[in-house]
Amino acid sequence: MKGSQAVVRMLEQIGVEVVFGLCGDTSLPLYEAFWEIKPGVKHILTRDERSASFMADAYARFSGRVGVCEGPSGGGVIYIMPGVAEANQSSVPLVSITSDIDLRDRDRGTLTELDQDALCRPITVWTKTPVEGRQLPGVVREAFRQANSGRLGATHICLPINIQEADVADGDVYINPRYAAYPAARTAPEPGPVGQTADLLLKSKSPVVVAGAGVIRSEAWPELKQLAELLGCPVATSISGKGALAEIHPYSLGVIGSNGGLAYRHEFIKSADLVFYIGCHTGSVTTSKWTLPADRSVKVIQLDVDPNHIGINFQLVEGIVADAKLGLAALVEEIADRLGGGKADKTDPNLISRKRQAHMLAVEDFTSNVMPIRPERFVTELVNVLPVNTLVITDPGTPTPYMAAYYRLPKAGRWFVAPRAHGALGYSLPAVVGAHFARAGHRVVGIMGDGSFAISAGELETIARLNIPVVLIVLTNSGFGWVKAGQKATGGHYFGVDFSTTDHAKVAMAYGIKAERVEDPADLNRVLGRAMSSQGPVLVDVVVQPLEEANAPVSKWVA
Repeated sequence: MKGSQAVVRMLEQIGVEVVFGLCGDTSLPLYEAFWEIKPGVKHILTRDERSASFMADAYARFSGRVGVCEGPSGGGVIYIMPGVAEANQSSVPLVSITSDIDLRDRDRGTLTELDQDALCRPITVWTKTPVEGRQLPGVVREAFRQANSGRLGATHICLPINIQEADVADGDVYINPRYAAYPAARTAPEPGPVGQTADLLLKSKSPVVVAGAGVIRSEAWPELKQLAELLGCPVATSISGKGALAEIHPYSLGVIGSNGGLAYRHEFIKSADLVFYIGCHTGSVTTSKWTLPADRSVKVIQLDVDPNHIGINFQLVEGIVADAKLGLAALVEEIADRLGGGKADKTDPNLISRKRQAHMLAVEDFTSNVMPIRPERFVTELVNVLPVNTLVITDPGTPTPYMAAYYRLPKAGRWFVAPRAHGALGYSLPAVVGAHFARAGHRVVGIMGDGSFAISAGELETIARLNIPVVLIVLTNSGFGWVKAGQKATGGHYFGVDFSTTDHAKVAMAYGIKAERVEDPADLNRVLGRAMSSQGPVLVDVVVQPLEEANAPVSKWVA
């Protein structure tokens, strides 16, 4: 068979459900193979390669399977990079395939020629260009293995057109389906660090757990719940770790850090004598620039599958290198044995509840009737109509701090995604497509600012063409609010951050999507409720208070 056919066959063999991509001249053999073979793999045509990569990223996060995207040479590989970089930095398994010119035409000024491997090497865990047809099956196998081994990440296959047209032996076209779902393999912990960690946790008076996205990727939320209940220990999360513990659980603190963290939650970290980070990068946002904890006498423990992340930002009293699920299971077993069927009760859960209620009562904007609509009021009304099993995606701008802080996830698991590695705007609109194919049958809601909407608005056609029943919510404040708030905090001068107001509802309707615009907070419940019951795609344009004027749950405005 031809190389292009081998690629399609191997995608089918490994169990890939959907590929997101955009056509190009150098991809003609690959597209011909899709047409000829008609595999069980769906191909979703996007309107931008960046959108294809964001769709694949969101698909992987919500499905627990490797995401796949494809694009053409030249500008295609450049445009596909944002989602690949986001996935890689966020430890999301993704395979990107970009076609290329004939290898024999390199260094001759051929249109769209680029050194794709050099371009993709800094943003992937692995990239490869096969130079002979017989190498191609091995390259495809390795791309999935590398994406789904150890620290998960993105990989890249450069697929020259002459390799797509080259002959490949049928017997070489095989792939191990274990690498379709992640993690393909789990790292078990060493018993010594587990025992030492159990000692430290049981001896501590006021421990706090901080769970990151590693808990979500490992599906370790049952084990985390067991640990919290055994110790009677508060559990906070990073934004990406939102869902590690149901946020209605008595021991849930919610999101901490400089974006979406609240003062009462940080008080628990500041008064802790031990902080246990699990599957968390301990990056600048979650730790408020490494001030949670600020007191360097506080004991810090870290559990992570990547040994390179252990102790990178805090001096540790112990570190466990392990998959979060296996590491927590071993730790729970060790602590349960030592407690002999009892519980430690380190913290009164009523204290968490009282502090939360006091904070919520102090924020008047949750019930404000002021116009423009207060973002806090928007979140209140959204939560009132949001079905329990909803997949929620927020763009990294205006929506993130409010949803991170005030949307309490009712269930543990993969229910909430915000791209936190690079904060690229324009994520949530295409990401809802990936989420839909990951979890068909679930309501999908994408929330974005108007700056983000404009970046990816072309995917409204994709959503309308496929009639995907998603709810898109645009928070309109006519500017790049995050940067504008930063300018206000640092110099007070606004430059290059304001743009004209757009009626996003009319834009959506031009694409054939039902849409409404909301300016009065009294209309929010009715309009949002109607959107949630819609059988097709719908957009709600909500005119909100400018971010630089708002009391957003952001501790420091930094570039």
